[in-house]
Amino acid sequence: MLGRDPDAHHRAATPLELLFDLTFVIAFGTAADELVHAVTEEHIGAGIVGFCFSTFAVSWAWINFSWFASAYDTDDWVYRLTTMVQMIGVLVLALGLGPMFASIVAGDHVDNLVMVLGYVIMRVAMVFQWMRAARQDPLRRPAALAYVSTILLAQLGWVALGFARTSIAVTFGFAGVLILIEMAGPVIAEHHRGGTPWHPHHIAERYGLLVIVALGEGMIGTMASMAAIVGPDGPGWSLDFVLIGLAGVGVTFGMWWTYFIIPCGQVLAVRRERSFGWGYGHIPLFGAVVAVGAGLHAAAYHLEHHSRLGVLGTVLTVAAPLGVFVLVLYALYVQITRTWDGFHAWLVAGSSALIVLSLLMAGAGASVAWCLVVLALVPWVTVVGYELRGHRHNAEVIASLTMPK
Repeated sequence: MLGRDPDAHHRAATPLELLFDLTFVIAFGTAADELVHAVTEEHIGAGIVGFCFSTFAVSWAWINFSWFASAYDTDDWVYRLTTMVQMIGVLVLALGLGPMFASIVAGDHVDNLVMVLGYVIMRVAMVFQWMRAARQDPLRRPAALAYVSTILLAQLGWVALGFARTSIAVTFGFAGVLILIEMAGPVIAEHHRGGTPWHPHHIAERYGLLVIVALGEGMIGTMASMAAIVGPDGPGWSLDFVLIGLAGVGVTFGMWWTYFIIPCGQVLAVRRERSFGWGYGHIPLFGAVVAVGAGLHAAAYHLEHHSRLGVLGTVLTVAAPLGVFVLVLYALYVQITRTWDGFHAWLVAGSSALIVLSLLMAGAGASVAWCLVVLALVPWVTVVGYELRGHRHNAEVIASLTMPK
């Protein structure tokens, strides 16, 4: 475990990494289901809080594994079996999401004991991996041991929080401190003699693959809404069936297209120091993508008359996370490239106008199907803008970054 070559050509995600990602299909799907159940029962605040906590827990588990793998994936039998243990931990964490959401809805305390158990399983395996790296890669031992120290410190806090029965406010206040410790760990470790040898193009690909995993929730939500229309309690084959199908696939495909506009791997290859804001900034992005899929599923509940939300509330379940996705995506572009084109402001404004239009239509009595069609156009504002002139801006940005100072 001497570290991978960060400049290796054609470095790509491994079959083991793709298998590992399957557990996050389940974790994100569970979080989306719990969010849908909460908001359609009008436990909106509790649902949002629980979902944000879930998003951080699931995303952070994936981030820790992926950055380590980018630097130290030896793919020997020890590494493989340790990864299997981490996969078990993800599944246990996913099992704990239901009790956690239910406890927040009840309003007494946060029941995160099962989540903590899954987290312990993952983090013990992660500590083992970093200890192995510290022993076998003496040059980067300080960085590896910094990871070990912060992981163990935060883990002790999570275990204490899992057994505590404090109020929701106190629990999340303490959780905020632990999250800061968690996120400070990589910053501290990577400043030891240049940090670990993660691969910029590989890590950019890995983040893109998790975005695709999260986008799967959009397809599930679309299928649920279409099934609700042609199901026994639905209106049957109709124009709404076509509109829902086009809207769900359209918004999912548009989000995919806009995400991969950003040349992340190329920028990280020449500006490694910008990786922290970019990497951490994906946590709300992952959550927004999953929440859009959950919103499409909430539309299915509305169509089946199993939701307490009206048309406006149902449309909001898609419009709100879609707006977050657009804002975070452009913020990530600014963060990683350190540039802002006035053309981007027009694209954000156009996207925002369509979101507002969909809400006005819902308030005026338009059907959920037509409102979703308008929302499906939101990411396509960026797609059309970049196909017309935005790619020239990207080319100029990359050229400026690679020019000698």
